[in-house]
Amino acid sequence: MKILSVSDTVVKQLLEPVDKKPFIENVDLILSCGDLPPEYLSSLREHYNAPLYYVLGNHDLRYNESPPTGCVHIDRRIMEIGAIKITGFSGSRWYNGNINQYTEKQMGRFIKKMRFSLWRQKGIDLVISHAPPRFINDAEDPCHKGFRVFRPFIDKYKPRHFIHGHIHAFFENDSKRITQINETSVINTYGYHVLEI
Repeated sequence: MKILSVSDTVVKQLLEPVDKKPFIENVDLILSCGDLPPEYLSSLREHYNAPLYYVLGNHDLRYNESPPTGCVHIDRRIMEIGAIKITGFSGSRWYNGNINQYTEKQMGRFIKKMRFSLWRQKGIDLVISHAPPRFINDAEDPCHKGFRVFRPFIDKYKPRHFIHGHIHAFFENDSKRITQINETSVINTYGYHVLEI
């Protein structure tokens, strides 16, 4: 399965054909980690003719009034796509009280409420989140600190991949984009990233 993940900045070339073919061929699934215009997600889903699942970022203010067409919001839901089980967590750490910002305790409660579903599903394969785990790919300013509760989540459920946005960075290669935590690859998908499972 080829997965295109996106976050935080519109990459116009993803929507431009190359020799009458999509910029990235044979995309099976698109995952959005937040802070993108809903129209962009609708266009990606249509352009690649692939299902698109998303979480919200701390700047996604228009999604209630104009959600992306044909896309699925998976915040705190478990979805099965083929043999892959995916869940997501919207938002960032609380820093000024605007929409989609949560305290560490709030995010901990969200995860706690999912424990039975995660147990019943026998774990999870892939997580998408706007914010990263604390001390993994995050920053020290109040807005860009990750969530501490994501680390015990990773340790307990051992997802193969934890994909996040929120941290704006440019990468020369995947070794700078991906941090390995035991069995889990933590991936900063700023802009876009292609993952094959």
